[in-house]
Amino acid sequence: MGLKEFFKPRQDNFIRLLIQQAEQTAIGLDALHEYMKTYDPAYAQRVIQAEKDADELRRILIDELHRTFVTPIDREDIFRLSRAIDDILDYAYSTVDEMQILNVEPNDHLRHMTALLAKAAREIYLAMQRLQEHPKVAAEHAVRAKDIENRVENAYREALADLFREPVDLTKVVKMLKLREVYRHISNCADRGDEAANIIGDIVVETA
Repeated sequence: MGLKEFFKPRQDNFIRLLIQQAEQTAIGLDALHEYMKTYDPAYAQRVIQAEKDADELRRILIDELHRTFVTPIDREDIFRLSRAIDDILDYAYSTVDEMQILNVEPNDHLRHMTALLAKAAREIYLAMQRLQEHPKVAAEHAVRAKDIENRVENAYREALADLFREPVDLTKVVKMLKLREVYRHISNCADRGDEAANIIGDIVVETA
């Protein structure tokens, strides 16, 4: 049975909510990148608002799962995918939060990594839009998202190497510890994006 045959009018709510979650994530990651480029707190607020809006969508989706007996795809896959997409935005939020708390200013590494994260989030959003009608295309977008997430991990390692290459004194140590914490949130964000892409790929294979 093909993927499209799994979708019924009542069950389309799950796909719609997942698409909306992915859209908020793309909006939030775009705002995160703009924050790194401009250091404008208005973009930080956009990240925070996107995270709140996405959390509400996830709450609705979980409620729908509790009230619906038949789901278009495995209910565990729906839950896992929703959680992974939500986690991407959670780490974008925690990145902004840590930067504000620790008074960390953006640098070239952060600008580069968040540019990649924004592209990956857009690929996940496109994958969710195509999942129902064009699952193979959705899988292609998921693969692209994974490729980009791998580039984030490479950029993360380069950022760490560059960080510990600097001359060390007490002031530098404090700066290094702060930046390492922010970089870690970026890396975790990429990991959750990779997980979301993997789940999308699994769904396409399972329902082919």
